[in-house]
Amino acid sequence: MRAAFIGSNSLTLSTAELLLEDGHQVIIIERDRNRINDLSERFDAGFVHGDGTMPDVLRDAEPENTDVLFCLMESDQTNILAGLIGRSLGFARVVPRVNDPQFQRIAAELGLEDSVMPNRAVAAHLKQLLSGGKSLELSSVIRGDAAIFSLTIEDTEKGPIDELDLPERTWVVCLYRKEQLYLPQEVKTLKPGDEVILITSHQQLPKLEQRFERSEAGDQMKAD
Repeated sequence: MRAAFIGSNSLTLSTAELLLEDGHQVIIIERDRNRINDLSERFDAGFVHGDGTMPDVLRDAEPENTDVLFCLMESDQTNILAGLIGRSLGFARVVPRVNDPQFQRIAAELGLEDSVMPNRAVAAHLKQLLSGGKSLELSSVIRGDAAIFSLTIEDTEKGPIDELDLPERTWVVCLYRKEQLYLPQEVKTLKPGDEVILITSHQQLPKLEQRFERSEAGDQMKAD
């Protein structure tokens, strides 16, 4: 299989690395020439220099010979635009990354049915882990110094989610309210009983334990 990627962020490189390990052919479209020079020493992949949202640049990736075009950049709008251009040029399949649910709906309406939402995927794996399940996919995403921490909001913590007192290098991944999954951007105010899932570094766990003394210590995981 031959796969093309627009940009070279961490998600692109992680995906490309897995495909290369399985013997697939990878093409990375990158506008920064110096970045290409650095990556060419690390990855046995082909490279196209240029802006991946430009038709002439995408043509250089040979749509007729490529099975899938991955648009995994940070901007939902850019990924959708690149996906539409790629589809018009003849890529057999386009996969745009979409983070915002409203853009997910727009992508579906435009026929980009293979769009992916990495935040939701990670949240689903976290839920599986916390309910006692094991996830090989999760272990490939949360690794190194990363750790997860779960806490249940009490009356003293209710209020705006961005005012939750957290140590550095700690972020809210998702929360559950009455068994319903929410992402941080979907909730403005925390309520008592909300279960909040944090991602942090292992060094911050003692601070979190001290800050939220009644939190479930068993719901922490240091990545392998």
